[in-house]
Amino acid sequence: MLQRKPFVFFVLLCATAIGVFSRASWILNVYQDFFLPQNESVCSCNKCLMEYDPWLSELMKESPEPFLSPTNNISENTFNWWKGIQTDRRNFALYNKTVDKVFQIFPPKVNFTRSSPDLCRTCAVVGNSGNLNGSHYGPLIDFHDIVIRINRGPTKGFERDVGNKTTYHVMYPRSFKNLDNTTHLVFFPFKIYDLQWLIRSFTQRQKETAKSGLKTNTDMVMILSPAFMKYVHYVWLKKHGRYPSTGFLTLVLSLYLCDEVDVFGFGADKNGNWNHYYEQIKNKRLKTGQHPGRVEYQYIEKLHKQRKIHFFRGCRRPHHKTPYGVEKGLAAATVELHSSRKHVISTVAVNTHGYRGSLAS
Repeated sequence: MLQRKPFVFFVLLCATAIGVFSRASWILNVYQDFFLPQNESVCSCNKCLMEYDPWLSELMKESPEPFLSPTNNISENTFNWWKGIQTDRRNFALYNKTVDKVFQIFPPKVNFTRSSPDLCRTCAVVGNSGNLNGSHYGPLIDFHDIVIRINRGPTKGFERDVGNKTTYHVMYPRSFKNLDNTTHLVFFPFKIYDLQWLIRSFTQRQKETAKSGLKTNTDMVMILSPAFMKYVHYVWLKKHGRYPSTGFLTLVLSLYLCDEVDVFGFGADKNGNWNHYYEQIKNKRLKTGQHPGRVEYQYIEKLHKQRKIHFFRGCRRPHHKTPYGVEKGLAAATVELHSSRKHVISTVAVNTHGYRGSLAS
């Protein structure tokens, strides 16, 4: 009997190890730098986003796989957190049935280009802040390999400031818009209803939705996992606010999709409201809603300071005091984007009133 105990212990140890490593197997693919010597590069950019950094690696090592799939569903504990953000009272069994139906329509496996020593994936994450007006960032944004846009953010009529290229468009039902056949829909579900809406939009109501103009390429749909939302809320934001904003979730997600990340169109106006470049906000007291806007902004600034992203702060009117400080006047920012494949220098005249620091380091 005593001789069997070491054997049983060994079997249990192996089973535990298999569980741990299977959970982290996707991280081995995406974050090779965590397991490579520090002098090896995971991309061909001049400076790779995921090169070893203790602060960033500590944040990212806890990450689950970001996208839902039939083999990457969530735990009941994560479900209970997720349903709480929108006070959805329906149960875990219904959620699982809904997810099963989703993947009868959309691709069960998400395909995106992963880091490679011979690739440099440059990305522009384009928010919707009013500071994009007059920024003239359009050509710079379109230069990137990947352009990620969020919610209603239009390009038509705003090309000079926001460009017209879109690779990934992040949306949920209330912000849905038509996409062309080459643009990925990155769907953010905040409740079971959102997943059911996605199913209805592309099954029995297909003819109706076609008439109403609701269009996207079903082969290019990617669905964010509620586990990733919880991870960002707990690990990045330390549970500040009720849940992360769509913009901040998108920014953290971009760290998985890209080797170089440039961020545009984030930040509140002088009254602390998240205003938009394409419309006037009606509720001047909304501020940042249920989201921890100030904490999110501080993280963006820290990522910029740590040279993990470039944060382009856009334009403000002269002498406007913002929640994030008072700035200087007109500046000409020379932005250099380097990689082993490209070398482009773009000089952009930018009004930097109302912001702290340089446009990009």
